[in-house]
Amino acid sequence: MKTFLIICFSFFTLTGYTQERDLVTVKKTLKLMGSRFSITVVSPSEELGHINIEEAIAEITRIEKMISSWDSESETYRINSNAGIKPVKISDELFKLIERCKQISELTDGAFDISYSSMDKIWKFDGSMKEMPSAERIKKSVEKVGYEKIILNSDNQTVYLKEKGMKISFGAIGKGYAADKAKAFLVSKQVPGGIIDAAGDLSTWGTDVTGKKWIIGIVNPLAKDKIVSWLPVVESSVATSGNYEKYVTFKGKRYSHIIDPRTGYPSSGIRQVSIFAKSAELCDALATAIFIMGKDAGLFRINQLDGVEVILFDNFNKVHKSDGILFERDP
Repeated sequence: MKTFLIICFSFFTLTGYTQERDLVTVKKTLKLMGSRFSITVVSPSEELGHINIEEAIAEITRIEKMISSWDSESETYRINSNAGIKPVKISDELFKLIERCKQISELTDGAFDISYSSMDKIWKFDGSMKEMPSAERIKKSVEKVGYEKIILNSDNQTVYLKEKGMKISFGAIGKGYAADKAKAFLVSKQVPGGIIDAAGDLSTWGTDVTGKKWIIGIVNPLAKDKIVSWLPVVESSVATSGNYEKYVTFKGKRYSHIIDPRTGYPSSGIRQVSIFAKSAELCDALATAIFIMGKDAGLFRINQLDGVEVILFDNFNKVHKSDGILFERDP
């Protein structure tokens, strides 16, 4: 569950080079899917670049229409409305997305779960909480959560939520999926390079106008003006989750606003997680899951996955990384 979505420049310093050859950089920032999106393209002209960006926006808007849990005309809304009643036939695209979500749930032992939205909201992170909820209330809050209760029928292409009151939501994966789809669309239009920044779920392709790699700086979560390391992002994606703006502290222990859907308790022990992989969708989902799984289990799982890396800060702000990460201090 990813209730915390970053703005790219809060955690990353994104370095582009302003020298121009026969290409220009065109960028637009706007609100999509309820969050800040920035779309940057490398283009032969300003006019073509703006056209490409508008086409990418249309693709993201299409995806939002499909996965929105509050739009009464969306497929996701129909699924939730029929929870405990009947299976709902859906599009091939949404069916496959839900299939992948269930696979990620299995991979992360349920730390990622799109049925988390049926949890009772008993935790408050606005400063109003003075004591922890009771164990009984916490246990009750997750009664209708469980990815294994999402029943898929591939023959009929239907999805069925087994219990009334169950809900699915794509808040922990939807923006990453949208970034992947927008990137794929622009690549199909022969856009030579660019960046889709979906509220901090960052997907890149190609190079900047000079032919150089896109570079990000991993920022210390307690000192945002300090770069821990510079890393190239080549035809790849990155997503980050952090707990340093929304949390509560009881008896000296910090509890993040990122709730474990298996237990109903907030995650603890990690301050920030950055996931690197080809797919922004996977990065988005795993950033939340690893945050919930914790340092040791999270690092172990990532080191088992080909093409996926992680950098995380524990609650003592100590940096940990997966085996494939090599730090460089300068871009």
